[in-house]
Amino acid sequence: MAEIFIVVAALGRGDRMKVKDLRPESKVDVLELTVREKGAVREFTSRTGGSGKVCDAKAVDDEGLEVSVSLWNEEIERVQPNDRIRITNGWAREWRGNLQVSAGRFGKLEVLR
Repeated sequence: MAEIFIVVAALGRGDRMKVKDLRPESKVDVLELTVREKGAVREFTSRTGGSGKVCDAKAVDDEGLEVSVSLWNEEIERVQPNDRIRITNGWAREWRGNLQVSAGRFGKLEVLR
C-alpha cells in the first residue's frame, strides 16, 4: 500500500485545474479550455536572435471563467475558435495586468476538438 501512495505522490493525480486555481508565476499541470477567439498574429525576434510568431487567444474553462492563452508558432495554425484544448505542464503569468497561460517550451498543447 505504501508503494501505491509513493507512485501517486510522485506522478500526481492528474487533476484538472480550473482558471480560478491559476496564479501568476505558477505551473499549469493540466488545464482544459474552449477557445472563444484568436487575436492577430505577431512576429518577434528573441534576445538570442531567433524569430517566431505569437498569437493571444481568449479561452474559457467549464465554469465559464476566461483566461488569455499564448499560442506560439505551429500552435497558431492548429488551434481554431471553438476548439477544446488541453495544456499540460505549462505555465501561468501576469502580462499587462491579465492572467495568461501557455504550454511554453517544455509543456504540451493538445487540440481535443
